[in-house]
Amino acid sequence: MGATSSVPTYVVGDVPGKGKGLIATEDIPQGTRIISEKPFITSGLHVASMEELQVNIYQQVSSLSESQQQAFLSLHNIHRYTNAASRYRGIFRTNALPSARTYAMENFWNENLDQLTIHAVKDIPKGEEITISYLSSRRGRHLRQEELRKNFKFTCSCALCSLPPDQSRESDSKLNRVHELDCVIEQAGVRGLVWPAQRMLSYVDEQVQLWNVPAPDIIGLVRAYPDAFEIAIANSDLARARVFAERCLSLYRITGGDDSPEVPQYNNLIQDPKTHRLYGMSMKWKTTLNEVPHGLGTEEFEDWLWKRKTKSTQGQMASLRDRETFPSYIDLPDEHDLGKRDLSNKNVDHHHSVPYWCFLAEIRDINYFIRLHMTVEDVDGALVPLAFHTSLRGGELSESQTQIGNTVAIMYAVRHAFMFSEPGIRHEDPKMIKIFPLPLNRLQDLCDSFEVFSTKLDGITTCHTCGKKGTSLKRCAKCLTFWYCDDVCQRADWFENGHKAELAAVTASPWNTFPCSRVDSDAVKAIVPQSDGSRTTYMETTLGASVLAYTDAVQVRYQRTDLPVGIPNALMGSPSTTPTSSIMQSRSGALPTRSSDNVKDISTSAADD
Repeated sequence: MGATSSVPTYVVGDVPGKGKGLIATEDIPQGTRIISEKPFITSGLHVASMEELQVNIYQQVSSLSESQQQAFLSLHNIHRYTNAASRYRGIFRTNALPSARTYAMENFWNENLDQLTIHAVKDIPKGEEITISYLSSRRGRHLRQEELRKNFKFTCSCALCSLPPDQSRESDSKLNRVHELDCVIEQAGVRGLVWPAQRMLSYVDEQVQLWNVPAPDIIGLVRAYPDAFEIAIANSDLARARVFAERCLSLYRITGGDDSPEVPQYNNLIQDPKTHRLYGMSMKWKTTLNEVPHGLGTEEFEDWLWKRKTKSTQGQMASLRDRETFPSYIDLPDEHDLGKRDLSNKNVDHHHSVPYWCFLAEIRDINYFIRLHMTVEDVDGALVPLAFHTSLRGGELSESQTQIGNTVAIMYAVRHAFMFSEPGIRHEDPKMIKIFPLPLNRLQDLCDSFEVFSTKLDGITTCHTCGKKGTSLKRCAKCLTFWYCDDVCQRADWFENGHKAELAAVTASPWNTFPCSRVDSDAVKAIVPQSDGSRTTYMETTLGASVLAYTDAVQVRYQRTDLPVGIPNALMGSPSTTPTSSIMQSRSGALPTRSSDNVKDISTSAADD
C-alpha cells in the first residue's frame, strides 16, 4: 500500500464543462500513491502575515533556476498584483495545495521524505476524473461554493456540488453536523478528554457513523479516529486505545503510505499505548491490553468500543464502582469547565445534553469553625476538603449524619479553588447531598450484591446467604430484592450477615427528594417493568434511583406500598405519611398482589425484629 505506480496512471484530458483535467488510464486501487514530489515553493506551517508570506515566496522564486521560474510564472493567477513580489504571492495562493482534506485523493506532506505525496483515498475506476479539494475543511454546499468563488474565482461542479437538491440537503446536514461536533470537541480542549469523557467519545462516535454513510469517507475518518484514541488513552483505557490506534494506523497507510511519519508512531502505540503523553490524565476507564473482548459480533463490538448505552444496558442501574458516574475528586469537572449548568433542572434534555455524576466519599474528619468542614476520602483514597456554604452552614445535617465513617453522596460536585486552603468541594445546595450511615466500601459491596443476587435469569435466582441457585427460591419480604433457600438462610443473612443493618442504612436517606429524581414525561417511558415484577430505570433520566437501586427498591416498598409496579416514588409527589411500621408486611404476608410474581415472599419473625 502506498507504492508509486511504475507508469503514469493518468493523462491530461478534456473534461466537459471544466477544461483540462486528470483522467485515470486504469483502475486505481484505494491507497495507491499517485504523486510524490518535492514542491518548488512552500509557505511553512506558521506564517504571521501576508507581508511575511510575500517576502518568503519572493525569496524562494528568486532562487529557482530560469526554467523553473518560467514554469512557475506560467501558472494561473487570480489575484491582482502591482509588482513581482505580489505577483509571485498571487500565483502561489492560486495554485498551492492545502495539506489535507481532498476528495478522490489525499495530498499529504511527508516529513520523512520532505515531499508532497498524493494517494487515492477510494477506488478510482478507469476513465474517471481524478480530483482533489481546494478547501481545508468540509462544509455544506453553499459555504463551499462561496469560499471557492471568493478565493479561487470559479464555481465548482464536482460530483458532490452537483448532487440533486434532496441529496445535497442530506449531504449538507451531515457535513454541518460533523462541523458542529468538531467545534464542540475543539472548544472543550485537553480537559474535555477526561470531562465529560463519555460525552466527547459519543460525539466522535457520531462523527464516525456519519463518515461511514453511505460509504466510508477516509478523509473524515482519519481525522476522527485520532480524537477517539486520545479520549481513550487520557482515561487510561488501554484496551480501547489499542483498537483505535489500529484503526488510525490502517487509515494513515491509505492516506500517507507506509513511509509516512504516522505509521511508525501508531505502530508503537499499538504495542504500548502508555507511551502516549496523555496517558493517565484520568484513571476512571482503566483497562489492560488483554481486556479487548473476543467473540462479539460486529455491532456488539462497536457498542463496547464506543461505550454505547444499548437497549440491554439502559435499563440497568449504574454500579457504584462506575467511574464515569461516580468519579474520584480528580475526575470531577472544574467549576469553570465547559457545560456546567444547573443539572437539577427537569426541563433539560437529559437524554442527550448533559452527563450525570455523583461524588462518593467517606467522612474522615469533621470540624466546625464558622461553618461545617469535613475531610472526606474519595474512591481513589485521596483526602478532599469539603466546606458547607449552605444557608445554615451545614447546620441542616443531624449529629447522626455527621459521623466519621459515614459516606457522603453529592450530586454534580465540582472542584473548587479555595482562597486560603487546598482545593476541594464547596457545597452550597443542601438538596444535593445525602449521607449513608455506612463506610464507602461497604456501600459499594452492597451495590455489588444487589447486581449479583437480585437478578433473575431464565427463572433462576441465587441465594444471598449460601449462593445456591434455583427456580424455587423465596424472596425477602422486607426489601423485595434478595432471595433465600428457606427461613434458615434468611435468618442467617438478617442477623449474622448484617442484612437488617443494611436495610436500616439504605432507608435512612430519602432519595426521592434528590433533585435528579425529578423526571419529565420522557422519563416515565423509561421505567420498564421486569418479569419478576420489579422495575429498573434508565440511567439518563433518574440517577437518584441508579445511585443505589437497592435503596430505591426498599424505599418504594416501605414508603408507598400503594404504587403500581413500574411507577417510581419520585413521580408520585411526597412520600407517604403512613408510619413505616404500619405499612411493613405482616407475618401473614399482606403485600399488594403482583400478578407477575410466581414466588413466595419469606416472612419470618426475624423480619419483625
